[in-house]
Amino acid sequence: MASAAMLVAGHPGSAPSVHRSEPAAILKDGSDGANWAGYGRTFGEQHYSPLDQVNARNLGDLGLSWSIDLPPGNAVTQPLEVDGVLYFTTGYSVVHAVDAVTGGELWTYDPHAPEAAGERLRRSWGSRGLGYWDGRIYTGTVDGRLIALDARTGTVAWSSQTLEDGDLRYITAAPRIFDGKVIVGHGGADSSDARGYVTAYDARTGEQVWRFFTVPGDPAKGFENAAMAMAAKTWSGEWWKFGGGGTVWNALSYDPETRTVFIGTGNGAPWNRKVRSQGKGDNLFLASILALDVNTGRYKWHYQVNPGETWDYNAAMDMHLANLRIGGKVRKVLVTAPKNGFLYVIDRTNGKFISAEKIAKVTWATRIDPKTGRPVEVAGARYENGQSFELWPSNSGAHSHMPSAFSPQTGLVYVPVAEAGLVFTDAGLDLANWKRTPHAAYDVGAYPAFGPSTKLPDPTSFLVAWNPATQKLAWKVETPKKWNGGLMATAGNLVFQGQADGQFNAYDARTGKRLWSFAAQAPVLAAPISYMVGGRQYITVLAGPGTSAGVDASAIATTSDYRTTQRRVLTFAIGGTATLPRPEPADTTPLDDPDYREDTASATRGARLFGQCFSCHGIGADAGGGVAPDLRRSPIPLSSEAFAAVVHEGALVSQGMPIFPEFSARDMDDLRQYLRSRRADLRSANSQQMRAGS
Repeated sequence: MASAAMLVAGHPGSAPSVHRSEPAAILKDGSDGANWAGYGRTFGEQHYSPLDQVNARNLGDLGLSWSIDLPPGNAVTQPLEVDGVLYFTTGYSVVHAVDAVTGGELWTYDPHAPEAAGERLRRSWGSRGLGYWDGRIYTGTVDGRLIALDARTGTVAWSSQTLEDGDLRYITAAPRIFDGKVIVGHGGADSSDARGYVTAYDARTGEQVWRFFTVPGDPAKGFENAAMAMAAKTWSGEWWKFGGGGTVWNALSYDPETRTVFIGTGNGAPWNRKVRSQGKGDNLFLASILALDVNTGRYKWHYQVNPGETWDYNAAMDMHLANLRIGGKVRKVLVTAPKNGFLYVIDRTNGKFISAEKIAKVTWATRIDPKTGRPVEVAGARYENGQSFELWPSNSGAHSHMPSAFSPQTGLVYVPVAEAGLVFTDAGLDLANWKRTPHAAYDVGAYPAFGPSTKLPDPTSFLVAWNPATQKLAWKVETPKKWNGGLMATAGNLVFQGQADGQFNAYDARTGKRLWSFAAQAPVLAAPISYMVGGRQYITVLAGPGTSAGVDASAIATTSDYRTTQRRVLTFAIGGTATLPRPEPADTTPLDDPDYREDTASATRGARLFGQCFSCHGIGADAGGGVAPDLRRSPIPLSSEAFAAVVHEGALVSQGMPIFPEFSARDMDDLRQYLRSRRADLRSANSQQMRAGS
């Protein structure tokens, strides 16, 4: 990929027109659907297209129009389309512009984010999407930059650093642009003392307009506003020393009628409330929906889905704005399905609770009290007195960051639901003196499933269609294993969704019947979009592995190898006749390691060190999700020199492999020993299978 913006001279799409007269027109919920200019298409984040040229009657004629092969790197990212140009990111915020009709490349911009990220690179998989406003494309980077690019040429208009020097926050979300302001948050509460905030920048200049902190800081330094003073009353101890959390790492919505920005906040830092707040208080504004004034960032109201959050239960999932008839009256509502297993309907004018019901298996609470809007928790859910608790949904959520969708045509919300459990305990931890482990990828003040646990049922997943007005299930379709893809609903009475097994599907939006499927040859977890160019409706989705789906191979439908799994942009239209090349079988046999000698003590120490690596390379170093190489098959651990060049000296930083200078010589030997032992285990398992087959 080019390291700077590249314009393809003479290409028919190389000088796209841009909307300058009314930048908000194509982002309003009532827009015609010709463009998909925002992450959820419009300010209301419905992930709904009003186009109906592609519909249930002609789906049989829907075919591949064109495709583009992509290099290794995160492909779970959603594109945008404006005026016949498709924009998307790959890997670490590498931005591409291509002709939406032909796939011809127009320009590419690489911010070289891995090289600038430092330790932040250990905690992020890359960008999930882009923003568009008035002729510019906006992207955030793992090193914290917010960058505005000219949509015609890919040249940098401005770049602003949104994070503080030396912290371990990072940006993965798509920037949102509301009323001429670029709104961006960050992640980082799972592994650092992060105090969450969201910041607005002038879309023209990149100058900061306002910043709103989501949790209070040190009272001795004073509070930024009355909202922080109010929130501080819900915390105990010296919480600010742990940061507190509440990062705004994903969902944002906007109501232009009231000029209100809706912010979804994340989990506590650390997760365990007994550590960060002496086990006391609601800990505002963790796991909350916040309403802020778009011009000033002033607090309007909040609703907290998990008071005293202690399970990594984010409220940072999609927030759909809709008008629903409830109890004979049309209500202006916000609909959201956060991690905790309930689907909520909230009055978006004042934050008042309307209703919530379970859409997945839930063990931590019996219901949401209709009078107070607070959950009725199950005894023991906070793993008290050193006891363990079997938590459903797990910390990865009944609904993760793969987008849900709302169709104003059917009145239904469509949610990619995961059914997975997790055992929590903090037994054995010195909670009074707990401190973060330096450099740890995850350090949360408790033991989730990556520590002591009991055997739980294998994960499953579903595509769920839910009526938010009645809080009733409309239909449900089982999908492969745990991870299923982001969603788009259309006025053609269709719902499009990809799966981890490589199928890209279309369902009847009212019944759930699968009407169409395309074999993408790679996991399809990103959300699709739809748009109209030259009177023809197109549907585009990115295929390929990425994000947290790569952590546990048992949670995906098929193994995806980092080096051989295809990553592609796929674009469909009625009458499309393009085909994908036949996939070449890959030789994934692990290399022989004749010098290997078993050393259990060394391998055990190496396994503990590998705790900093599993979020990319997978539990057990198997990288079954394909976001990073399977180290059991990699030649690099076979050579101490090659291993040092990568791990100590950063030979592969540009490809997303972080540097670990803190590892000692013994650490390096132990880590290599562990990886070589995992290689030996794989070779042994393969030999047993061959003998069984013969």
